Amino acid sequence: MTQPQAPAGWYADPAGKHEQRWFDGTQWTEHVHSHGRQGIDPPGAPGHVPTVQRDSAKVQRDVQRAGQAGTAGFQGGGSIFTEPVLVVNQKAKLIEVNNEYAIYDQNARQIAAVRQVGQNALKKAARLLTSWDQYMTHKLQIVDMTGTPVLALTRPAKVIKSRIIVEDPSGREIGQIVQQNAFGKIRFGLESGGHAYGIIQGENWRAWNFAIKDHTDTEVARVTKTWEGLAKTMFTTADNYVVQIHRPLEEPLRSLVVAAALSIDTALKQDARGFG
Repeated sequence: MTQPQAPAGWYADPAGKHEQRWFDGTQWTEHVHSHGRQGIDPPGAPGHVPTVQRDSAKVQRDVQRAGQAGTAGFQGGGSIFTEPVLVVNQKAKLIEVNNEYAIYDQNARQIAAVRQVGQNALKKAARLLTSWDQYMTHKLQIVDMTGTPVLALTRPAKVIKSRIIVEDPSGREIGQIVQQNAFGKIRFGLESGGHAYGIIQGENWRAWNFAIKDHTDTEVARVTKTWEGLAKTMFTTADNYVVQIHRPLEEPLRSLVVAAALSIDTALKQDARGFG
């Protein structure tokens, strides 16, 4: 977005403070947009990149725990779209007001992060005082290590079934991740332009591990929850898991697979930590 040839328009706010910020073709402006309303907020510091102080040996141990079944045989390119293995570490918080994840490659180098945007006072109060937060709209940005958004994810308010709208930083919809069943093993369809490109499905009722398949029912990726210890499991909202992508993927499946793997917690919003 900092390049002169980028067209003027609304884009995901690179600072993560608002849902969108107006880019005039040469620079970011003070015009912002959140919760259906426009406002003024001068651009400030570079975008926030969530980090987690996790020892590199623990990250690599997570990869080992995920196992080698279906591990990709291609070399990584250094981004979330080109690495065969992504290791997701959420911040350990007794009370989580904002979702924040750090994303590593298999060599324990952080290459991206997930941050929540558009949290107003009402939503923060709901997270602190009630369980109603799980039914509200949630917006996430997947950002690179400069804080620049590469994907924007919106989970609209839900009652029973959930869905995630996946957009590029300019707000163009890439596709949706749509829950297909309300009971039993979790199953989401990966859809774009009215076509089904694949599914992500839980492999057990607690929905810790997931298989991601393309439209031919061939597994293209796998998500494996890694054990973070009893204290974290019972008393915090932190999750650690490994995403293994078996082969290079074409768009829109590539973005949908990455978005599905990185938004599982937000899509499900199981405040009972998988027990309910």
